[in-house]
Order: sequence, then C-alpha cells, then structure tokens
Amino acid sequence: MSSKYKPKILVVNDDAASLFALTGLLGTWAEENGCLVIPARSGEEALRNVLQDEFAVILLDVNMPGMDGFETAEAIHQRPRSASIPIIFITAFLADELNRLKAYQQGAVDYLFTPIIPQVLQAKVSVFVSLAKKNLELKAQADALTQRTADLEITNSRLQREIRERKLAVEQNRAKDEFLAMLGHELRNPLSAITSAASLIGFPGAKEESVNRAKLVLARQAQHLTRIVDDLLDLGRVMSGKIVLNKKPVNMREIVLSCLESLRASRPVDSYQWQIDEKDAWIEADLTRIEQIITNLIDNAIKYTPAGGTITLESSVDNGQTSLTISDSGIGISKELLPRIFDIFVQGENSLDRAKGGLGVGLALVRQLVELHGGSILVSSDGENLGSSFTISMPGSSMQETAPPSGEARSHATMQKLLLIEDNDDGRDMMTRLLRSHGFDVLEAASGPEGIALAQAEKPGVAIIDIGLPGMDGYEIARNMRADKETRSIFLIALTGYGLQEDRKLSTKAGFDMHLVKPLDVQQLMQAIDACLSTPQAN
Repeated sequence: MSSKYKPKILVVNDDAASLFALTGLLGTWAEENGCLVIPARSGEEALRNVLQDEFAVILLDVNMPGMDGFETAEAIHQRPRSASIPIIFITAFLADELNRLKAYQQGAVDYLFTPIIPQVLQAKVSVFVSLAKKNLELKAQADALTQRTADLEITNSRLQREIRERKLAVEQNRAKDEFLAMLGHELRNPLSAITSAASLIGFPGAKEESVNRAKLVLARQAQHLTRIVDDLLDLGRVMSGKIVLNKKPVNMREIVLSCLESLRASRPVDSYQWQIDEKDAWIEADLTRIEQIITNLIDNAIKYTPAGGTITLESSVDNGQTSLTISDSGIGISKELLPRIFDIFVQGENSLDRAKGGLGVGLALVRQLVELHGGSILVSSDGENLGSSFTISMPGSSMQETAPPSGEARSHATMQKLLLIEDNDDGRDMMTRLLRSHGFDVLEAASGPEGIALAQAEKPGVAIIDIGLPGMDGYEIARNMRADKETRSIFLIALTGYGLQEDRKLSTKAGFDMHLVKPLDVQQLMQAIDACLSTPQAN
C-alpha cells in the first residue's frame, strides 16, 4: 500500500531517549499493522508535521521546554484541518486532577504515565489507527473513483471527438459527392449548348441568322465555363494564400457599371428594376478581384430574384471605410441557411432541376477575397421570399486614378508577323484564324524546335508560346530565343493554364515579356500584342 494511504502516528517528546523508547515500542507493531511512526522533538516541529500530514493519533509529552504539551495541543486543535486529531498525553510526572482536566479540555482522549506498558499503549493506539484505516480506505476508494471518472471523461471526450470527426468526414464526403454531381451538371449544360451550336454552324443548310445566334451561344457558354473554372481555381488559391493583390485606387461606381455590362451578355439584366447609386466611391483594391467580388454578388442577386424584381446598389463612406450594399427583392435566405451562406458548396436549394445553377463557391470566394483586402462582408435577410442584402466594406482611398481610355487604339501595322507555337491542333488552328482575321500574318509551329527554326528564318515581331509543350517546353524555348542574337529581340508572350504568382515569376525568369492565362479573351490578347508592338525593340 502507498504511504499516502497508511495511517500515521506522531510521537512528540523533547527527550531523545524517551522519544526513542516510545517509537521503539510502536515500531514493530506499526510495521505489522501497516502504519507509520513519525518522531518530533518539540512542539514547533510537531506543528510543522501536522501542517504537512494527517495523523491517526498524536502521542504528546506534557513537559517540554518552550512550547509545552498543553500549548502544542491547543495550537493543533485551533487549526480546522487538525482540530479532530485525537491526542494522548504522556508524562513522567504525577499529575493532579486539574492537569488531567486541562488535558481533556485541550482535546486529549487519554492521559498516560510512564513507564508505559507496551500492550496498553498499542491497544489504545490501535483504536484510532483502525478508525484512520477506515477513513483512508474510503479516501482511497474516493480517489480511485475520481480517477476512474476522469479516465471515463477522457475516454468519452475522445469518443465524442471521434464521433465528430467521423460525422465531419461523412459530411465532407457527402459534400464532395454533391459537388461532383453539381460540377458535372454545370459543365454539361454549357458543353451541350456549345456542341449543339458547333453542329449548327457546320450544318450546310443552316440559315445565316441561326449561325449568328450559334456564334453568340458559343461565346456566351465559353465565358460561362471560364467563370466556373476561374472561381474554382481562385478559391483554392485564396484559401492556400497564393493570391497576391495589386492594389490601386478604383471607383466602386465604375466597377458596378462595368460588371453590369459584362453580365448583360449572359444574364437577363434588363428584366429587373435597378436602383444604382450614382455617386463616386473610391477604394484601395485589386481591380480584377473587386470586379470578381461585385460580379458574383450582382449575379447572385439576379439568380435568386424573379424577373421584374428590384435590385438596389448603394454605396457609402464612413470612417475611412467604403461600403457597397447590394439588396434584392428575391427569394431571401432561410434562418437555417443564413449562418452558413458563406461556407463552400452551400446553396439555398438542391433540387434535381438545378434551375438556379452554380457550384456553391461564389459567396465563399467573395468572403475570402473581401477579407484578403482587409475588408468584411455581412448578409441579412428577413426570411424566405423577403429578399436579401449583402454589404461589403473595404478600405477607402483618398486618391483618384484616371481611368484608362476605352477602345482598341491599334499602334501597329496590320500585316505584322506573329509566331504561334502551340501543340494542340484545334487550339492552334482557331487562334491562327482569329489572329489572321485581325490582320496579322501568322506563322504556325507545333513544337519547340520547329518554332525556333521559324523564328530564326522569319524574324516575327511577337511570338506567342504555349508553356506546356511536349519535349521542349515554353520556358526552354524562351531561353533559347533569348540566347540567340537572331531572335533575342522578339517579344515573347507566354500562354498557359497556370496563373499563380510563381508561374508568372518563372515566365519572367525564362525571358518572357508577358504572361497570359488560358482561355484568352480576344480583347485581352489584342491588348497584349498591341503593348508589345508599341514598345521599341531592343537590339
């Protein structure tokens, strides 16, 4: 048994011989009965022991110098923790009845005279030791029960954690399956329209009006697919901290109008009553990302508001923060959905017809981008069919930057030679036709060595090079062309599906002048070529 659960007997005597005799009388008996004997040579030492340990009984010498037995007993019983310890007074002097009375008044349970008969001492002590043993057994059981309870609580906590983790894994698995189903649906819809449009264009008997409509469908659905892919990639980049913002002063009002114009091609914008704040509201933001934020929020309002409804866009400036509130009179948000509206893959409805569309990543991306700017976003709704309101707050800007002039000012000769290096036959063919339709003389190459040979022979002004080529990739082509005095002055535009900051750094390091991400917008490509051709060539 641990000494923690062994009864202890305190023997207090200032005389070393008497102390030795008393501890000797009890030593063997104490060992046989599973208890401990603790000696003390003064009242002060006894008090220190009592403060540190619990005792079954105290054998206390009456006549001690300094603090005598009566004073020691009084001090022991004044402390709540030791008030109930039984004390047996021991003395070598005959005591009168007054001394006996005084001893009992100090809490003594007995009063013995020396010489002491060992059997008598052991018998008297054993009563209190037995009682202490019972108390210690109960304490040991209580401690064991407490420990068992603690162990069970730890086990229960672990089980609850495992249950939560398992539940989370199941929910994540279900969310993944639902997301893949949504992704399949969202990709098949535009792909179906693209396939039908392409078939119609290739049909010999198709009317010109039908062909023109099919071309519009191709452009619109390709833009829709691009938006789906961009949202997915951007959300992953933001959540992994791989997006770097290029902040500058931008006017929120101009961005709102630009986003509405962009959405007009793919959304029934004119079917709604619009209330748009006309005052300027400048913020410090990345132009591309703030367009993404506002487009997502306006698109969300259109998607969930029936035709003929009202959509309001109102800006305000307060304490250095510029806010934009987009409110609608649409289907609203239920109280159950409201706290989770910015979670990834969360949508208001999950019906088979998927009439509202979307992957459930738009609002999650919006929140991440807003917070990346140091801003915040709030949502409110009075419930289903009572509309909803989203408010973004961004750091304001006191500076105002003049917007670049619109239009496609061309500064190059229309017959400027371009080199296109692309291994995908369809992609190369379509881009060649596109560039030729804009007046360029296009040289085509399906591989790196073929492209380098053409560049050396024809000396084009610009080379558009796909990075992901088999064999010799785009980076190696750029390094080779920069190392050759015949081709080092050609402007190089990287064309890739990768748009992270690290990818742009790799392009610059390899020698590219520009880095464009697929799929390309025609205007973006023309502007990139213009920028290259309007820059003086280095020798």
